[in-house]
Amino acid sequence: MIKTFKIISILEGISLLLILFITMPLKYIFDYGQPNQIIGMAHGILFLVYIVLAIIVKTELKWNFKTLLIVLACSVIPFGTFWMDKKYLPRTT
Repeated sequence: MIKTFKIISILEGISLLLILFITMPLKYIFDYGQPNQIIGMAHGILFLVYIVLAIIVKTELKWNFKTLLIVLACSVIPFGTFWMDKKYLPRTT
């Protein structure tokens, strides 16, 4: 489950960055909203999966409630999921 969470966290982080730096400017500067709808839907699904998996992984990694809150907060901060991956998830080979 941890490996799946790592993959979802990276994808969620990428989708957030795509929204902030590519699709939002396309929507509001160039009045082209289609990419925002597509990436926004993918980001929403990835966000929900990230939250559920974080709660599941909490028990596997024996996180306390404070750590879980930090991991959850990382999902809404740009580059947060990448930092969370390095700090809170074990390295796999």
